Amino acid sequence: MTDIEIKKGLAGVTVDYTAISKVNPDTNSLLYRGYPVHELAATEPFEAVAYLLWHGELPDAEQLAALRATERAHRALVPAVQQAIDLLPPGAHPMDEIRTAASVIGAVDLADIGNVMDAVGTPDENLDRSIRLFAALPAIVAYGQRRRRGEALVPPRDDLDYAANFLWMTFGREADEVVVDAFNRSMILYAEHSFNASTFTARVVTSTLSDLYSAVVAAIGALKGPLHGGANEAVLHIFDEIGTADNVAAWLDQALAAKRKIMGFGHRVYKRGDSRVPTMKAALDTLVEHYDRPDVLALYTTLESEFVARKGIYPNLDYPSGPAYNLMGFDTLTFTPLFVAARVTGWTAHIMEQQASNALIRPLSAYNGPDERHIEGYVPDAAVQDAASRPEEAH
Repeated sequence: MTDIEIKKGLAGVTVDYTAISKVNPDTNSLLYRGYPVHELAATEPFEAVAYLLWHGELPDAEQLAALRATERAHRALVPAVQQAIDLLPPGAHPMDEIRTAASVIGAVDLADIGNVMDAVGTPDENLDRSIRLFAALPAIVAYGQRRRRGEALVPPRDDLDYAANFLWMTFGREADEVVVDAFNRSMILYAEHSFNASTFTARVVTSTLSDLYSAVVAAIGALKGPLHGGANEAVLHIFDEIGTADNVAAWLDQALAAKRKIMGFGHRVYKRGDSRVPTMKAALDTLVEHYDRPDVLALYTTLESEFVARKGIYPNLDYPSGPAYNLMGFDTLTFTPLFVAARVTGWTAHIMEQQASNALIRPLSAYNGPDERHIEGYVPDAAVQDAASRPEEAH
């Protein structure tokens, strides 16, 4: 076998251009269309950031109002989607619920399109589809949590912005301003992160000229994994397992001795710490004060300092977001669906960017199996023998 450099996990491989986001190595800042995400989280509503990811510029007042009007018109849970969710077992993972719901939305929307090529959609059609998914996902996530608790569906309100309405549909009461602000910031921080696993999955599916909904469904499947979106769930499981700050040292001794992977720490891109963490940690601090839960902050701080001191590995966004969502009242199983509701903006921006300059994504592999061998007694017919005798063209 010839010498080929294998990059497991495509680590360090640059496969395409994107104008949507990047990590600036000079400032260690995540940029959305050039804007540092911490600035966006501090100043903008999530709807404005969604507009930025789709269009490349922040909206003016008229453009933001138009997007908000469209989003509010598509907030209600579609009956077909609710019926599909209700058919799932009560114990189904909410990521399976949301994946199913997104697939049903696509099937309903594309029901009258007979030619698979027409399902690819024009840029305007795919922008409309992106907005509809953006608007529909909060109701799906909220209903999933309420269903698991035996609670009834809460209809959306068109007098609330995206973040406030999301919390309203989930809990059936208006959230305090500090909670709405923290939730809005979390959505912005989770919205986009270049060619991560789920985004790259969406681009691979899009490159085959499949439709936007299929690409999003595939991305949801990728996000479910604990090495990607599921990490924020795992952080809360760790917190529950440890219990209190006093137990951190002993727990960490055992975890490291058993070579356990400590979720919420480390990142493929960031080597000096995830640039999104300070913004989310500040939001967590406001929630700790709001709910009077210094015990949460003590556990958070102790585990972080102990782990960094021992391993030199810093927290990623999932570390502060897990306890923040827990304080807001979200079930641990709902954390990754919240990630979906945010990241659908980034996914759909990448889907449209891929479509605008498409090439089928089809990498090569290095084979390390047995050499060619044959079935004893097999005699090929003439056509097979003729094809086998032609040399393979170089790739």
